[in-house]
Amino acid sequence: MNRRCAAITGIGVVAPNGIGADDYWKALCEGRSALGPIDREGCEHLPLRTAGLVRGFDAEQYVEPRYLVQTDRFTHFAMAAAELAMADADLADHPDDPYGVAVVTAAGSGGGEFGQRELQHLWAEGPHHVGPYQSIAWFYAASTGQISIRGGFKGPCGVVASDEAGGLDALAHAARAVARGTDAVLAGAAEAPVAPYSMVCQLGYPGLSTAEDPERAYRPFGSDAAGFVPAEGGAMFVVEDEHTARLRGARPRARIAGHTATFTGAARWAESREGLAHAIRGALAEARCAPDEVDVVFADALGVPEADRAEALALGDALGDHAGRVPVTAPKAGLGRAHCGAPALDVAAAVLALEHGLVPPTPHTADCPHGLDLVTGGHPRAVGLRTALVLSRGLMGSNSALLLRRP
Repeated sequence: MNRRCAAITGIGVVAPNGIGADDYWKALCEGRSALGPIDREGCEHLPLRTAGLVRGFDAEQYVEPRYLVQTDRFTHFAMAAAELAMADADLADHPDDPYGVAVVTAAGSGGGEFGQRELQHLWAEGPHHVGPYQSIAWFYAASTGQISIRGGFKGPCGVVASDEAGGLDALAHAARAVARGTDAVLAGAAEAPVAPYSMVCQLGYPGLSTAEDPERAYRPFGSDAAGFVPAEGGAMFVVEDEHTARLRGARPRARIAGHTATFTGAARWAESREGLAHAIRGALAEARCAPDEVDVVFADALGVPEADRAEALALGDALGDHAGRVPVTAPKAGLGRAHCGAPALDVAAAVLALEHGLVPPTPHTADCPHGLDLVTGGHPRAVGLRTALVLSRGLMGSNSALLLRRP
């Protein structure tokens, strides 16, 4: 990331609390929660009761019919978010040089809803009733493939499979592609894991909250934290060389200044302290940023007491005394955790926070016994912001830290 400065020029959001960056940001600043009962068909008898669901999403508004029948809901989200991001960046759908535009997404759950439907056809009606797109729609790389095919993008496309933290790693991958000469990269993540098969696959996660009351189901860093809830949605971004973006008249919204990823093992939350601290130090070093220059932290905020404690200690290890003074927020407490889409949504929130000089609150959580300056109370905090640190950990052990700077 040294030769060219990678900047985010476009943001597209599909989230439980709003579609589009403006609606998403308004809901975050108002501290609105989008958590609610899971009312999807086939989920009635599962122990999971609460999730962050994207309601009112009309896929036909964003995706052509021929792509709709080929793809799962998670790809519908990604394609819609990509279209919104390109419009925000004023990036042409079909560029003059298709090899200059790439696509990089991350995914953890894949197309579970599509796959389940086709398997039901298989067992109930026989193999001749299984559609040909079953072979691709469930695949975690489907979103990258369909976005690139639809837009005619032939740059160095890829997919990141690094657990939930992949939502940050995809942006780092995009920034390094820009540094190597790619003109623009569509990068991000979107997930749709709230379908019966996908939910059953998640039941083995010990940190999953089975609370029925949405107000109490997900309270990260709180004294009464009792796990997290799943969610769907995500965000896509246009990442470009900042100088090139300015030449074409685009507005750089934030620089991707530094990133580091580590691995500490599945559910080893005590050990995640060391891995996350190492990732934070690495991101700071790459950005040539002193710890006291970090103006806000968008926390991973798992909602599992041991994991929350480890994250707070990791911040102390990496930022020193500044860890107790810097504002920390976890807006995902009002959305749920959309796997790889969760940190992508945090990046969108961080970019908007840098632009507006506001730190959105952490819904539901009233106290923080971990020594952090957690922004709570249902109202945003006005702060002069130049640098934002976004953190993510995956349930299988990945850790990632991404540093953003205001242009």
